[in-house]
This record gives sequence, C-alpha cells and structure tokens, in this order.
Amino acid sequence: MTTAQHKIGSGFDGTTTAAEVVAGLDLTGKLAVVTGGYSGIGLETTRALAGAGAHVVVPARRRATAEEALRGLGNVEIDDLDLGDLDSVRAFASRFLESGRAIDVFIGSAGIMALPETRVGPGWEAQFATNHLGHYALANRLWPAFRPGARLVSVSSRGHHYGPVRFDDLNFEHGYDKWLAYGQAKTANVLFAVHFDKLARDRDVRAFALHPGRILTELVRHLERQELVDAGMVDESGRVTGGTKTPEQGAATQVWAAVSPQLDGLGGVYLEDCDVAEPAVDGVRSGVKDYAIDPVLAERLWTVSAELTGVNAFA
Repeated sequence: MTTAQHKIGSGFDGTTTAAEVVAGLDLTGKLAVVTGGYSGIGLETTRALAGAGAHVVVPARRRATAEEALRGLGNVEIDDLDLGDLDSVRAFASRFLESGRAIDVFIGSAGIMALPETRVGPGWEAQFATNHLGHYALANRLWPAFRPGARLVSVSSRGHHYGPVRFDDLNFEHGYDKWLAYGQAKTANVLFAVHFDKLARDRDVRAFALHPGRILTELVRHLERQELVDAGMVDESGRVTGGTKTPEQGAATQVWAAVSPQLDGLGGVYLEDCDVAEPAVDGVRSGVKDYAIDPVLAERLWTVSAELTGVNAFA
C-alpha cells in the first residue's frame, strides 16, 4: 500500500506548544467547533485558537464545568452536547445549522479512555460509541456548514496500536477488555478521517487524525496509580515523569492540523509531534499502523457507522 505517511519537516516537534503553532497566524473571522474544548488538551486548543482570533464553539456534556473552565476567555461560546446520545448530537447540530454560520475547523477532541465496561444508546460499547460514532454523526450532521477550505481533525492516539476495528464484535459482547476497546475506538478515529477526507476533498475540505502525545489530564481518571506508574507517566510518588507532555504541548499537534498552511494540499494522514507520522514499525510504539489508514477498512467502517447512526451526509 502506497502512503503519504512521511514527515514533511515542519520545524516543530514534541515540545512545541499550541501557542507556538498559532504564533503569527491571524484567525479572525474563522469559526472552530471543538468538542471537549473545556478540559485538558481541548481547553488548550480553545485557548490557542481563540487567542489567535478565531471564534470557538465548545459543545459540552458538563456545561457548568465548561463555563467555569472558560470563564474570562473571549471569542468562545458554549452549547450542550453528549456524544454518547445521538439525540443530543442531532439537537446540537440543528441549533448550529439554524444559526446559518459556516465552519472552518472541526476538532473532535472529546474522548474517554479505559473505563469499566459501559453501554450507551442501544447497548453500544461506550468508548466506540462516544469517541467514534458520536463524532461521526456530529460531523455528518454539520457537513452542510463546512466551508470550502475547512479542516476536520480527528483526535486519535497511539492507543490505536492496541488493535484494529473488530468488525465481527464492535461492542465487545464476547469478552470486554478496556484497552482493546480503547484501541478499537482510536483506530476508528483514524479510519474516519481517512474516508471523510476522500469524500470531502472535492469540496476542498480535508481531514487529519493524530496522536497528541502522552499527557496527564482528566482522560486518565479511570486508571489506578499503579497503571500510570506502569505506563511511565508518573513515578511511585505520583510525580509526572519525563516523556509526558504538558497540556499545552499535547494540544499543539491538533492545532497544527487545524490551521497550519504547511498542510495545505494534504489530507487523510495521521500526525504526531506536529508532523506527518511515519508508518509504524513492528515493536515500536510510534507511527501509524497500516490497518488504521487502509482505505478499504475506512470505507467499511463508514458504511457500518452510517447504518448504526442513520446518518450519512454523502449518501
């Protein structure tokens, strides 16, 4: 399989911050929708985009928490959204479309990780439903508002290395493993960007997926201390260890994906450390796995997602 997954020499790296990515860029007049834009790397993404002049819409499941986190930050509005509830997704999208505004940037930054077995909707596994299906349905419902030249950014993770999409058991009905379920959801995030890019590029809308890095945020709330130690994120006393990014650094790659002119003409690729990632090598936890960027699997997942959610803007 030929691939565009090769570094382009952006000049940035894993220590780059979101503020450094937008330095010198004027985003005045641009509108961004950032799910999860009130916590962790999502919050830093909102700060960077708003600080560069963009108007940022932050859909939030916990509105009061979002209002507190974003208090005093200009160019930001908050609305209600629960990605695990397709009725909520439909309602948010309807409200936005009725406003008549156009979208320049869509960033799917909200997510959950490694939680105990949880079911949402009609019995869907929560990580797949929230991280993938919710964003799939939201982007498809908002598609009429995407402006030519817009970008969609699907926040995946190196967790996609845990495994591919299990088409024969999407909801882990035959034995639940929190990490395999997380891996499936993160692989789905990449495949979603691959096929969205294929469908949308004729309208000059491009899509990217990415690994933000290892960041100690609320995303790890379901993990025990020892799991964080074993993952090398904290030491035995709970102090953050080397190799873990700050939230400001963790937000950099998705902000770069959203606004950098260095990516003009590209799309459907997976990024890490503010550059295009290389193909993964066996035994090395970096780069992108072949099964996550396979166009055949991406189209298959799109078809399944459309059937499950009842939404397909490109049908």
